[in-house]
Amino acid sequence: MTFEVCRKEANDEIMNLPNKLTVLRVLLIPAFLAVYMIKPLADVPNEWLVLFLFSTAAITDTLDGYLARKMGLVTNFGKLMDPLADKLLVCAAIIAFTATGNFPAWATIILISREFYISGLRQLALEQKIVVAASFSAKLKTIIQCVLVIYILLPFPFNFIHNGILTLALILVTVGISIYSAVEYTYKSRDLFEKI
Repeated sequence: MTFEVCRKEANDEIMNLPNKLTVLRVLLIPAFLAVYMIKPLADVPNEWLVLFLFSTAAITDTLDGYLARKMGLVTNFGKLMDPLADKLLVCAAIIAFTATGNFPAWATIILISREFYISGLRQLALEQKIVVAASFSAKLKTIIQCVLVIYILLPFPFNFIHNGILTLALILVTVGISIYSAVEYTYKSRDLFEKI
């Protein structure tokens, strides 16, 4: 088998449907940010488009993993890029909200710090050939974060439910489950720390 044939087969494996959905999610991030930031700059009524872009990206998160398992198309590319795309999507939204005064900076710092910490933990585990499986709390954290972002993005006429106390409660729940998830990952990785 020639090098060119091997490379083509590797590319075919990488660019399967689940991985294309993951790439689509990454590509939707700058589109979401561009459309979201237009409103405070030019007062363009684009709430529904912003909500559509984020919701579409969030749906691909569930869909790509499901299809990869269902179709037997789990790849190293998907294992690496799927969680990374999730982190990029949520962090981009939270940073944009913070920049426009719709999200407290302290919560942004905690949420993004957690993502950096877990990414570093996973990298250390990878180097030690230790598999740190995604926990239920981590999956729940992603779902709650997406719900929070969608809640903040709710356009008229549904934005009537926006409430300072409810928003703060959702932020506190999101921060709480994110911290709990980080602690759980740390506990599951205790063998890793013993090897360092």
